[in-house]
Amino acid sequence: MVSKLEQLRAMTTVVADTGDIEAVARFKPVDCTTNPTIVLKTLDLPAFAQTMDDAVRWGRAQAGSRDAVAAAVADRLAISVGEKLAALVPGRVSTEVDATLSFNTAASVAKAREIIADYERRGVTRDRILIKLASTWEGIRAAEVLQKEGIDCNMTLLFSRAQAMACAEAGAFLISPFVGRILDWYKKATGRDYTAADDPGVQSVREIYAWYKSRGIPTVVMAASFRNTGEIEALAGCDRLTISPALLDELARDEGPLPRALAADSVQPVPLLTPTDALCHGLVGEAATDFAARGTLDEVTFRWVMNEDAMATEKLAEGIRLFAADLARLRASVRQKLEAA
Repeated sequence: MVSKLEQLRAMTTVVADTGDIEAVARFKPVDCTTNPTIVLKTLDLPAFAQTMDDAVRWGRAQAGSRDAVAAAVADRLAISVGEKLAALVPGRVSTEVDATLSFNTAASVAKAREIIADYERRGVTRDRILIKLASTWEGIRAAEVLQKEGIDCNMTLLFSRAQAMACAEAGAFLISPFVGRILDWYKKATGRDYTAADDPGVQSVREIYAWYKSRGIPTVVMAASFRNTGEIEALAGCDRLTISPALLDELARDEGPLPRALAADSVQPVPLLTPTDALCHGLVGEAATDFAARGTLDEVTFRWVMNEDAMATEKLAEGIRLFAADLARLRASVRQKLEAA
């Protein structure tokens, strides 16, 4: 019998949500991802000991303040991890722009260009890399600039209709709706458990997927942040799914049937924004209906719809804080090693 993981591969591009070299080699995903959380865990692995030593040696030869040098070494380590992963997968490696730049379009664009230049110096071409940006208004505007330069972007920390629409309008290559974190919020808010059938994170991805496919939007939908295999199975057929090694292993051991849940040619058109959402834009009646059908967002409307969605607002802010905290821990760890005798 074929495992559920192999069945999933037949209908969805499987991405590994890890920097663990052994896990990547074992599961053979198409794509991989990095972020400060993953880099921190990866650098504890024996396979990356030399990578850390080389980066620290390089850092000690650099001029500048302790904090600036530690930040530069941390950036170098993220690229080093990405380079090793790129050698193992046939597809893309997502590499994150500093979460601290999530509200600064110009700085995000500059950092993304630096990341791409560093990869290219190492012989990893830009078509192998996705730049990860938080799906803030500013991050989405940065993606709009970068996409026009041929730098493909992965819009992370995506929780809402407004974010999905704005990313599509910006021409983002890929979005990463966070299924599990949406579920976490609703479980805490309602005090109830959910099945895969009524999981609010799963429902969010299904709505976005249907909206994109029914309009021929080329932006890739890559669901992320899964809490269980039920969520994954409920989204089988989605463009891409990024999955942790533990859940990949669980799917690999399960030989039950896995029916396709999503297909681009059988979606039902759904509105992501309604006439009610348009009222904040001063539109009423037919004008509001036309706005919802057209689906264009300016900054005011984007921020209003986000403001009205407590879950999306809270989880986006929390996600940025968590990524920023992990980046701070990574830099602190590097600083300790730079200062060690």
